[in-house]
Amino acid sequence: MIVRRRAVTALLAASVLLLTAGCSSDGGGSPGGEESASPSGTASRPSPTRQAAGQTPPAQGSVKVVRTVATGLDSPWGLAPLPDGDLLVSSRDDRTITRVDVETGRKTELGEVPGVAPEGEGGLLGIALSPDYASDHMVYAYFTSASDNRIVRMLYDAQKPSGEQLGAPDVVFRGIPKGFVHNGGRIEFGPDKMLYAGTGESGDTGLSQDRDSTGGKILRLTPEGEPAPGNPFPDSPVYSYGHRNVQGLAWDDQQRLFAAEFGQNTWDELNAIKPGDNYGWPKAEGRSDDPEFHNPIAQWGTDEASPSGIAHAEGSIWMAGLQGERLWRIPLKGTEAAADPQAFLEGEYGRLRTVVQVGSDRLWLTTSNTDGRGNPKEGDDRILELQVK
Repeated sequence: MIVRRRAVTALLAASVLLLTAGCSSDGGGSPGGEESASPSGTASRPSPTRQAAGQTPPAQGSVKVVRTVATGLDSPWGLAPLPDGDLLVSSRDDRTITRVDVETGRKTELGEVPGVAPEGEGGLLGIALSPDYASDHMVYAYFTSASDNRIVRMLYDAQKPSGEQLGAPDVVFRGIPKGFVHNGGRIEFGPDKMLYAGTGESGDTGLSQDRDSTGGKILRLTPEGEPAPGNPFPDSPVYSYGHRNVQGLAWDDQQRLFAAEFGQNTWDELNAIKPGDNYGWPKAEGRSDDPEFHNPIAQWGTDEASPSGIAHAEGSIWMAGLQGERLWRIPLKGTEAAADPQAFLEGEYGRLRTVVQVGSDRLWLTTSNTDGRGNPKEGDDRILELQVK
């Protein structure tokens, strides 16, 4: 049976990286860069299981595709669950944000975001809800404009007609370097209610080691776009640096931050983020013997991953692979991998873009086959509901 909205809401309340000559970019082997639909299953939602805080998850996990939530999405990128259980999804190329009813799959367009200039890996990318969404109804978006990458916020008024529900964008942060490739784009509000943004070096590798640049970084901002209190560098939004192209951000149940990063020719990475640390790019790709650099906790050949979104559930990080066309599970013990990564859904649904936790053992997962680099099948792109452990 179809999962009812109140079940999704209850679960939500219960658990509060164009290749350049062979590089792993927005993830694939097709010209331009980055990086199969099976029938949707139906199942009732069981009582969620919980991984005890600090307990090491089992070496082997499992993934069950519960159902297809929605189909017919165009270049979906960002995904943000609403308090009632429905989903907001951004279209990179259409410049729009759409509401998806998780009971019926019905899609309602909120509106087009002004100022978005899609090109290459750029366009309308990550979205996030204000930490005070219940009172301010603000939706944040990271997008590529004609001059830069920037973060804006918009008032969402569901009482207005479809297509007219987004207010004028208020720019909260601008000047992030843009390029045809490596625009980053993931934004998330952390447990501290600060706004975190994963950025790319836009193809200019030197920016990653330049702490005066916002390219190739993880940024930490107040909701108003100012450098957040407690940042490691005075009066700077930079939280960590030496990144190539960050498109995945997630926290575990101890509020520790993890990030997924596109490599170039050799290694894609999952990193445990420590404020102020240098993650090596372009001097290091993957693990390094140089003590100056913070090594990844896991790494993959670029044809196996090209990682975009990540989520934490059941004691593991779950990482969506574009070129790799699979969902990776990385069981954690603190800020280390507790066992070798495990792959699921390999080749079944094509390129995978964004993964978001819903409840303790459920994930929303979006495909990314209509972005010009995949091979769309009937119904693409889609949102899937997964049960994991």
